[in-house]
Amino acid sequence: MRWVTYGRHRRAGLVVGELVHGFDVPLIDVLGDLTAAAARTPAEIVPLAGTRLHAPITRPPSVRDFLSFEEHARNATAAFGRSVDPVWYRQPVFYFTNPAAIRGPEDDVPISPGSERFDYEIEVAAVVGRPGADLTPAEAEECIAGYTVLVDWSARDVQQEESRVGLGPAKGKDGATSLGPFLVTPDELADRRDGQGYALRMSAAVNGRPHGGGTWADIRWSFGQMLAYASRGTQLCPGDVVGSGTVGTGCLLELSSLHGPDTYPWLRPGDEVTVEIERLGTVRARITPAPAVLPLEA
Repeated sequence: MRWVTYGRHRRAGLVVGELVHGFDVPLIDVLGDLTAAAARTPAEIVPLAGTRLHAPITRPPSVRDFLSFEEHARNATAAFGRSVDPVWYRQPVFYFTNPAAIRGPEDDVPISPGSERFDYEIEVAAVVGRPGADLTPAEAEECIAGYTVLVDWSARDVQQEESRVGLGPAKGKDGATSLGPFLVTPDELADRRDGQGYALRMSAAVNGRPHGGGTWADIRWSFGQMLAYASRGTQLCPGDVVGSGTVGTGCLLELSSLHGPDTYPWLRPGDEVTVEIERLGTVRARITPAPAVLPLEA
């Protein structure tokens, strides 16, 4: 099944062919049993074409973003003058990002204040459907309601500066996270299962020019493992969003480091960014100017 959040009332919608069967509930309220939700009588049926789609989960309880593709881990740490820590190979690692900064699949994205090195990151996200704590990887995978495209918008200069303190990403990462357009249930992907992930292409383009990417099958840590780790000693909640981290060469940080910033320049106002994952859909965003940086001290 493919689900959306759509329209002025931000209803849950089941995509059936080229139509959306709309229900008078938010999608987050039916994540625990999407099969039962699909059997309800729809409140309306509207064409998919021309319907405004929002992020499937517009205000998640939490957003965790992992670092689960080895090629990206190697390239990104090298770009910051470091190497991959051995801890990465022993356990999945993540940071919390901003649930208030969720954007839809067609929404504009402003550059973060003060950034001159603004970047996209190609990721896939799992959305939790059922609550659970202290889960095994197999149990955690059963809690996944579906998958969606995630674009982690990153201010690389801000990120590099603040990371010197050692407290994890903050203003370098919390300006915007795009999700959508669909929440796709795991059964829709089962025939492409490959290793810890799926043999599905993840790609991007800037102003129509292809910009890196790879395959979900290259992931080192499965979503079952990531969610199991996230659930240690705490509760996963319906609607929690868990990002995979960036696929190898799936961002300008990597591409500019490998091929030069003249070949792959940082994003500027007016750029059009497209991020696509096979079977999950496409996020399109126009980059807009940054808000002014307001002083902290007089």
